[in-house]
Amino acid sequence: MPRGDGRLSHDLLPGEKGPQDACGVFGVWAPGEEVAKLTYFGLYALQHRGQESAGIAVSNGSQILVFKDMGLVSQVFDETSLGSLRGHIAVGHARYSTTGASVWENAQPTFRATAHGSIALGHNGNLVNTAELAELVAALPRDGGRATQVAATNDTDLVTALLAGQADDDGKPLTVEQAAPIVLPKVKGAFSLVFMDEHTLYAARDPQGVRPLVLGRLERGWVVASETAALDIVGASFIREIEPGEMVAIDENGLRSTIFAEARPKGCVFEYVYLARPDTDIAGRNVYLSRVEMGRRLAKEAPADADLVIATPESGTPAAVGYAEASGIPYGSGLVKNSYVGRTFIQPSQTIRQLGIRLKLNPLKEVIRGKRLVVVDDSIVRGNTQRALVRMLREAGAAEVHIRISSPPIKWPCFFGIDFATRAELIANGLSVEEIGKSLGADSLAYISTDGMIEATTIAKPNLCRACFDGEYPMELPDPGLLGKHLLESETQAPNSADADGVTTLTAGVGGADALRRP
Repeated sequence: MPRGDGRLSHDLLPGEKGPQDACGVFGVWAPGEEVAKLTYFGLYALQHRGQESAGIAVSNGSQILVFKDMGLVSQVFDETSLGSLRGHIAVGHARYSTTGASVWENAQPTFRATAHGSIALGHNGNLVNTAELAELVAALPRDGGRATQVAATNDTDLVTALLAGQADDDGKPLTVEQAAPIVLPKVKGAFSLVFMDEHTLYAARDPQGVRPLVLGRLERGWVVASETAALDIVGASFIREIEPGEMVAIDENGLRSTIFAEARPKGCVFEYVYLARPDTDIAGRNVYLSRVEMGRRLAKEAPADADLVIATPESGTPAAVGYAEASGIPYGSGLVKNSYVGRTFIQPSQTIRQLGIRLKLNPLKEVIRGKRLVVVDDSIVRGNTQRALVRMLREAGAAEVHIRISSPPIKWPCFFGIDFATRAELIANGLSVEEIGKSLGADSLAYISTDGMIEATTIAKPNLCRACFDGEYPMELPDPGLLGKHLLESETQAPNSADADGVTTLTAGVGGADALRRP
């Protein structure tokens, strides 16, 4: 499907799913501004991070209203729905499910009543101790029903329940701000959280800082978002990143920072490779420049005797530009994408499957006929897309097809917010590079080295999570039996769906533990 920033993802074949990020989050505190519309545009800028559902929660100081539904941001919201969301604080979320099924009940922001009001929360990432968190939720006081409401089956709802239901030693309920320093150190995994009560906007990031989260300034308020590009879209100036292990609170008294855990930075390197928008900066490094540099290093590490460098649109384009620049081989547009092929409620028929990759890409025969091609892409997951692409290019007259990949072979699953295939489905698991190349039908195949990729980011190697490439996870993982994607779904009961207008009172519930199963 097309990514929200206009780039094609790896979903070039009907039914073929590529790497997907878990979510995009956005929050704003801005009295006097149309915070729902600001959040809508922020989520629009983050659409590439999640395309299954979208939601916005708004507070007017006395109550929180949540509107969410399945679909893209532009499909979920219109002028009427945005106009009904009035207030000075908003939290927004665009979801791709790595935890829990893709159903309305798991759309975010999640919502919970508290003893002091309510809380709405959006989460980018994936937790690895959901079974432990579920036990903590089960032990919460039962008064008010806050710990027993059951609806969602995702890790995010567990965190929301814990923040909503904390009490002190005397049994007195804590506020959200008081509960957060108690709850957040118990949460393990990747989390960039944006949440709110009636009066305050909060943002928190896991101690490893696996997923990005940034702070921006408006003329009359503050913004937090998954990527700096979302700040640009709404006219906010970048202030700084939310630090690993930090929570910030923003209200009429200003901004307060709390360190709830020692920082142990392990930012996801795949954000630089593919996930983040090219116009985003992460840890002070521009993503586009990182990708171009990956292409340059790839050209030096894996040269090819060829006539033309082309990209797999659009995610492979920056690396292809760098490869052409460093190799001296001309760069050209060999593939034309259909920008209007995206999500559809029409199930892929046999006819559509036969169309295959041509539904989304078409070769420029006049450009590639008789040429020896270098085809640059950012990564290979299962290899089906590249196999179909090689076949299509040969049918269009390419003399040779040399594939160059600007990341190392993906050999391990991700438990921190990227929905890769299982390890058994990863083509690099068990095959050599030469064997993969033969499987794809390419004349040659080469990947960038791990060191070359990391050096292109300019981030120190110890500060990056590279687990999908080398199997070195940034934290200890629990028993594989506690990492199942739908671990607790069978223990929950689905509630009624949203009201006809999409607005709901949301008796949110305890969620299921979900993650990719470790092989």
